[in-house]
Amino acid sequence: MARAWQHPFLSVFRHFKVDEWKRSAKEGDVATVMDKTLKCTVYRVRGSVSASNYIQLPRTGTQSLGLTGRYLYVLFRPLPPRHFVIHLDVFTEDSQVIRVSFSSLFKEFKSTATWLQFPFICEAGTPRKDAAGVPPTGARWTCLQLDLHDLLLVYLNRRYGHLKSIRLCASLLVRNLYTSDLCFDPAVTAPEARRAKLPVTPMPREMAFPVPKGQSWHDRYVHIRFPSDSSKGVSTLGQKNGSLPEAGLSALCSTGSAALSSTAAFLGHVPRLLPHSAPFNKPTQSCRVPSAPRPLPEISMSCERLEVSSVGGPSGRGQEPSAWAEATDKCVNSTNVHVSAHELAVVPVAPEDVAPHEPPCREQSGQQAALGKNRFQQRSFLPDPILRLKGVIGFGGHSTRWALWTKDGAAVVYPCHAVIVMLHVDTRQQRFFLGHTDKVSALALDGSNSLLASAQARAPSMLRLWDFQTGACLSLFRSPVHVVCSLSFSDSGALLCGTGKDRHGRTVVVAWDTAQVGRGGEAVLLTKVHTDADIQAFKVAFFDETRMASCGRGGVRLWRLRRGGLRSCAVDLGEHHALEFTDLAFGQDLDSCTLYVCGRSGHILEIDHQHMAVRRARRLLPTQTPSGPLPKRQTFSSGPGIAISSLSVSQVTCAVGSEDGYLRLWPLDFSSVLLEAEHEGPISSVCVSPDGLRVLSTTSSGHLGFLDVPSREYSVLMRSHTALVLALATKCRQEHLATVSQDHTVRVWDLVTLQQLYDFTSPKEAPRAVAFHPTQPTFFCGFSGGAVCSFSLEATEVLVEHRCHRGAVTGLATSPDGSFLFSSCSRGSLAQYDCAATQCRVLRVAANVVCQDAHMSPNALVVSGDSRLLAFVGPSKYTVTIMDTASLDELLRVDISALDGTSSRLDSAVAVCFGPAPPGHLLVSTSSNTVVVLDTTSGRMVRELSGVHPTACPSLALSRDGRFLLTAADRAIKVWDYLMQANLGCQVYIGHSEPVQAVAFSPNQQQLLSVGDAIFLWDILAPNERLPPGSVRGSPGAPPACEAGPGMRQLEDTVSGADGLPRWQVPVPSQASPPRLGPCAGLPEGGDGAFSVSDDEGPSEESHGPKGLRQASGSALLVKEADRVVDAACGAAGDSWGLSMPPHPCGQPSAQSPRRARAQPAAHPDSCEPFMSQGKASSLAKVGQSVSSPPASSERLHLKAVVGYSGNGRANVVWRPDTGFFAYTCGRLVVVEDLHSGAQQHWLGHPEEISTLALSHDAQVLASASGHSSTASCGQIRLWEVPGGSCRQLISHRDPTVRALAFSPDDRLLITLGYDGDCTLALWSMSTYELLSSTRLPEPVHGVAFNPWHAGELACVGQGAITLWLLQQRGADVSLQVHRERIPEEVRAGKLTSLCYGAMPLLYCGSDTGQVCVWDTRACRCFLAWEADNSEIGVLLCSGVRLVSGSDSGRLRLWAVEAMLELRRKGSGARSSSVFMERELTLDGAIVSAVFHDSMDMGVAGSVAGTLWYINWAEGTSTHLISGHRSKVNEVAFSPSESHCATCSDDGSVRVWSLASMELVIQFQVLNQSCLCLAWSPPSCGRPEQQQVAAGYSDGTLRVFSISRTAMELKMRPHLAALTAIAFSADGQTILSGDKDGLVAVSRLCTGMTLRVLSDQRGAPISTIQSTSKEDGDFGVEGTDLWLAASGDQRVSIWASDWPQGHCELMDWLSFPAPALMEAPGCPVPSLAAFCPWDGALLVCAGLGVHREVIFYSLRHKQVVEKIPLPFFAVSLSLSPGARLMAIGFAECVLRLVDCTSGAVQDFAGHNDSVRLCRFTPAGRLLFTAAHREILVWEVTGC
Repeated sequence: MARAWQHPFLSVFRHFKVDEWKRSAKEGDVATVMDKTLKCTVYRVRGSVSASNYIQLPRTGTQSLGLTGRYLYVLFRPLPPRHFVIHLDVFTEDSQVIRVSFSSLFKEFKSTATWLQFPFICEAGTPRKDAAGVPPTGARWTCLQLDLHDLLLVYLNRRYGHLKSIRLCASLLVRNLYTSDLCFDPAVTAPEARRAKLPVTPMPREMAFPVPKGQSWHDRYVHIRFPSDSSKGVSTLGQKNGSLPEAGLSALCSTGSAALSSTAAFLGHVPRLLPHSAPFNKPTQSCRVPSAPRPLPEISMSCERLEVSSVGGPSGRGQEPSAWAEATDKCVNSTNVHVSAHELAVVPVAPEDVAPHEPPCREQSGQQAALGKNRFQQRSFLPDPILRLKGVIGFGGHSTRWALWTKDGAAVVYPCHAVIVMLHVDTRQQRFFLGHTDKVSALALDGSNSLLASAQARAPSMLRLWDFQTGACLSLFRSPVHVVCSLSFSDSGALLCGTGKDRHGRTVVVAWDTAQVGRGGEAVLLTKVHTDADIQAFKVAFFDETRMASCGRGGVRLWRLRRGGLRSCAVDLGEHHALEFTDLAFGQDLDSCTLYVCGRSGHILEIDHQHMAVRRARRLLPTQTPSGPLPKRQTFSSGPGIAISSLSVSQVTCAVGSEDGYLRLWPLDFSSVLLEAEHEGPISSVCVSPDGLRVLSTTSSGHLGFLDVPSREYSVLMRSHTALVLALATKCRQEHLATVSQDHTVRVWDLVTLQQLYDFTSPKEAPRAVAFHPTQPTFFCGFSGGAVCSFSLEATEVLVEHRCHRGAVTGLATSPDGSFLFSSCSRGSLAQYDCAATQCRVLRVAANVVCQDAHMSPNALVVSGDSRLLAFVGPSKYTVTIMDTASLDELLRVDISALDGTSSRLDSAVAVCFGPAPPGHLLVSTSSNTVVVLDTTSGRMVRELSGVHPTACPSLALSRDGRFLLTAADRAIKVWDYLMQANLGCQVYIGHSEPVQAVAFSPNQQQLLSVGDAIFLWDILAPNERLPPGSVRGSPGAPPACEAGPGMRQLEDTVSGADGLPRWQVPVPSQASPPRLGPCAGLPEGGDGAFSVSDDEGPSEESHGPKGLRQASGSALLVKEADRVVDAACGAAGDSWGLSMPPHPCGQPSAQSPRRARAQPAAHPDSCEPFMSQGKASSLAKVGQSVSSPPASSERLHLKAVVGYSGNGRANVVWRPDTGFFAYTCGRLVVVEDLHSGAQQHWLGHPEEISTLALSHDAQVLASASGHSSTASCGQIRLWEVPGGSCRQLISHRDPTVRALAFSPDDRLLITLGYDGDCTLALWSMSTYELLSSTRLPEPVHGVAFNPWHAGELACVGQGAITLWLLQQRGADVSLQVHRERIPEEVRAGKLTSLCYGAMPLLYCGSDTGQVCVWDTRACRCFLAWEADNSEIGVLLCSGVRLVSGSDSGRLRLWAVEAMLELRRKGSGARSSSVFMERELTLDGAIVSAVFHDSMDMGVAGSVAGTLWYINWAEGTSTHLISGHRSKVNEVAFSPSESHCATCSDDGSVRVWSLASMELVIQFQVLNQSCLCLAWSPPSCGRPEQQQVAAGYSDGTLRVFSISRTAMELKMRPHLAALTAIAFSADGQTILSGDKDGLVAVSRLCTGMTLRVLSDQRGAPISTIQSTSKEDGDFGVEGTDLWLAASGDQRVSIWASDWPQGHCELMDWLSFPAPALMEAPGCPVPSLAAFCPWDGALLVCAGLGVHREVIFYSLRHKQVVEKIPLPFFAVSLSLSPGARLMAIGFAECVLRLVDCTSGAVQDFAGHNDSVRLCRFTPAGRLLFTAAHREILVWEVTGC
């Protein structure tokens, strides 16, 4: 109800005094004129551009009309021959602003969540195709009556609040606007209504149009009521005429019967609105369809309506969109007035629409429609919407050129077909801009990140302007360009320029004024210019929005916008005038006048755009180095160049992307390459971030990533299929997705991170179908040539290939229990496979079973959830067959064409889908757009869903609980409430720009997937509520998905084949194996007494290293060396290499250039893979010149203990039980530990992390090997004297990484095996330390061992073969004779990964598939093999009759092999039952090292998790010996009494250690999260037994753990971002926490409540928070707490607080300039700050400012009182409370100790990575330092 002052109606023009123009505004040609028809003054608004000529009420966008009347009456007349536009801004009850627009410019109805566009089409007697909406000459005055209440309710499901503003745009005449709650009839006067007693409300005299006597109102004027069901009178009339009045603007249906009976006087013209309308029923009276396609209908006395079937309606027959335009309402009166409306049978729900749209497929009765009530309650189900777009996997679509940085450089914006994605590069969170209906062809973002412009590819190109911060579409308009190719904003966002082609192929440049778009205005077309010049790139200058530049084939042009016109002038390029230019960029300095242009010929031109002259021309060329085969691309000279596709310029660098796949970063003088990154395909575009620290790159192969300049790391943001995605499959037990595409690739994705895990390419045959094995790490793929392949995800290779089909594979399905695989082909054959084993085998092939001419569908072949039934379409397309999966016996055949006996059309099956069992239903999609539900036992039809889609549905899926049904056809996805037995409800979702090929539910049933042009991941918003009785969820017979494993294998003794190979299964002992520890699990019972608490959280994120980076030396770039190398000179290896290796002529191996090999991702740590140093980016190249190493006698620090073990090494632990010698590696240290006392010795000398160890047989020499360093390209081998611990000899190995070391049985020789580089096998003399022999191996070798029974024999294992070597020595010359034996096919192993010798002449070898094969070295044959594990075996040890195997699955197994010699004599009669497993233990990760006593009763094993275990087979126990963090250590905190310390790590654990023994006492574990900060409660917190530890995690949670109770006491989430710093207040009752976004939260420990949040340092992560106590009133401020917060943007704030009183005051603020170039290569230099413990008035800071120094700042004097210079930027800082000592850690792996009293400095080495953590204990006696996951404990002397 309107307010009293607005009743009964309100004259808007009079109330707001439009004639005074104070409360309203006018723009352009607006004038008052006298109208002869109305005989009064009206307002004329005219002009060529509607957006530039208008009347607006109220004057500004911040004001509101506040009009609450339900009806708005607009009295206007269109002015021919131009269009007009009317904009209404309406407030809803939930304060949402909706724009409603009516225009003759619109051709069709469009809607978004905030905008409704209705076309107003004026049709003449002979309409013109190109001007259908232009008002004709005879346009009449119109009374447009809008029911705002029903308009919002019908189209957006929102409730009307009030009218906010109105804009009347040219060209039209307008008399007035009125609002009222009453529905007036303009054709009836008050006397007529009283006289005839008509049940209508006549129009007030003020609002009425004058009608001369004797004439009819409808002869002179037009009345349009919209929506037409908005009054009772109209609805009654609509029912009388047999049509629903909701169909649109029915001019005649709103008049009385007199109007209908009048005769035609003339052929006039009437407007026609084309809005959306809900489905309607068939009219009761007949209607006649005119034969002519589009002319005005004949004169008629009736109101006609064409019949349209509703999708989902009773008829079940839908129409194509092209047919919708012909389905119109027609009402004809005597003047031949024609008003019609589109009937859209389905209204898709746009992905961004959360609630506004009506869920589609909802029907309502005519009475409900007439009354306008409960339109959305008939066929709806909740929640509405039920889907929300979560993620999109894909990039590009129309073009891969467009990817932009945001202003802060934290996110990128790029198109993915019809969706625009904003991706945060750190969190990988996606936000979407949704609204385009076709692929996006261009993007542009203004300088302030306020406006985003996007263009649609399909002609005519539509442009959208978005509010970038909110994602709302501000403006939608049609471009005058046929196809827009590029867009460019001015820096202010006030000007938008676009280029493209018109329909004749001519180049067009367009400019729009967008200054008013963000203020509620429209984009105004300023100018459009045709040009003959080719334009490949067009950009507006950031310093002057009137200047532009373009480049293309044959020239560069400069443009200028002046006086509304665009003018251009070509730059004189001289000899370069014929080049083809691809991109350009303006210099970023404000005083720079340089324009950089690149070309396909490799040229880069520097152009002075002020003088229009070429300053300098350079050319990128490939050059060949004389000594190597690899070209180095880095020079500018003459010759054939490398095609450059894109460039981008910052203030100091220029990024260049070329078609050779390289991204190069140059200084602006192009003197040398700074960085280089190699991509997998040609680069399409590059873009430097605003801060110049990151370079975004895209490739034509669909890759999107960025190069981080400070860290020199390349991160892949998105990978994408480059063609249509055909099918998908999900992995039940893992969040994995597999897709196949027309681009001939099969890809596996992680559904959590949306990152690609694997990529398989098939150049010859296109993949068609894909399916995962339910329990094994394999998947199956069918190809167009008929092949069915099994792929291993662990080995990343093809396991087996079957070709039992003659046609293309059309279907692929596995049984949920993992027993069978089924495939079908286009020739009608069906194949059954046994896939329970690792390599599947064909069981049966049936011909002419499957339909040969069926629709292409991913649901062509399905297996029931209980693995009993198989269903498919066949033998003909009219039948569906159900078979038994085991026997392939036909159980049922259903004729689909006979189900509907009343239909004259033969119905065929398209797709099938099983429902959950019970009740045992099969869903069949048919060609008649229906889904038929069949009983799988009887074949009878249970139910039918009619009109599911306008076309046949090729893909459907039913949720595991049977609640939701998914169907997909064309570009729409429908979600159906399958439990509703009547009035089945559905919701429709769009977003794909191409037809959806397949849909499926995710393995956890919480999301659904759809594939087509891209991969869409949707969240299902439905709660997990209890289902009604009788539903399928929770039924007893319903098996849990993916719970069943393969059937139990028989363990009977079976004779092997002729080759002597046994069965794979080995008898296992009856005793139970210990439970497996997860990667982050706690310590086992009976271990070392440590306690573990687990708290499972959400998924965590991983960061990936760079690809293809190498350090630039001179003109070279930072590029990663090859992972694998094969020497082409060796050729293909046969059965015997037949090589004889003489001694190396020069004593050292020669250098060889590596070749790149594509690395395949591994599903778990691979024991056979080479040693990989932990992810460090530090360098020791410059350390030697800057460090100050102290004399040994005066060292202030002594290394006391090392916490941790290098789990990424191989065979890096040694132990001799007879002497007690025990050694292992941690980083670049060899740690020798006494197992009884725990005392350690530390042997330091290696420059890099140690990869492996070997102990001589006499235990006198220890050999250690490390990788190459920044100062040396070769690996390093050190020989240590075991008794004294001194280094006896240093040997340089030619390979960058040494894989294995081994001493000969007599200790006279040392064999070394390399991996990277040349994969060299080198033999060294231990007496002279000279290289005796060296050979390059033609393929990678994974292990080497000497024969203990013969010093001259050794063996190597590798890819597909075993190699036996024989040493022959003649005097000083040593040669190697080699014999190579291939692995028998029956072993089913691709490579051998480990080996050990047993009793002579036995050799045991472990494989990558888990088999152990036994070789007779005398006969060179494999006589036995058994399946020892289901994953790769990396460790094998044998002594006597016992064998120990260690695998990547973490299982350590003890085998009894005493019968091996007897089995060797039996040969082919050997049986695997003779091999018996005695014991099994499961450790916390892949086994990488092991050493055992000769009796094999006890030993030590190391895991990849960084743990050393003591193994006791007799007791069956495993005990921690050495335990460290498995990921980067982030913080260490100490108890006040210094009895314990706590550490936290990225692995999510908080570990409490005893300081006396450094043994692990307690472990608190949070899964899938990283613990980033830690604090121990201060002594004032209470008694020692009440000590607590507070930890902050990556998901924003804060947890408080009790040390005494070993339990978590409190969990809260004060932050939305990751916590980066935490501290207790002085009294221990308040916790201060800082997060990644720069927010500081203050939380109360006793209540768990967050008291306040400080945002003063928002925008940069908080790096340090420290709190201390002070006297109240000290420093002139109140409070007893003094605390600081340092953030990454070089700012430090100091605060004084009194938390019990709620007082917090900012005391001081320090801000420093950031360094221009970060010297710390790992990451940006952190901001470090700490209170000085020996002077509470001093603040010590490092990492602030541009200088490498530590500053002392006085809080009393507010100034810097001292500076201490540093050789490098500090990355960690700690001050000793006991002595005036300061510890500083550098990224260069150096620790510095500074005596602040004397100024003396001492530098210490020992860490292998950046020293990012150093902390003194409270008393200052110990210093803890951490680098990555290694922790060093130093003892401080002189305290």
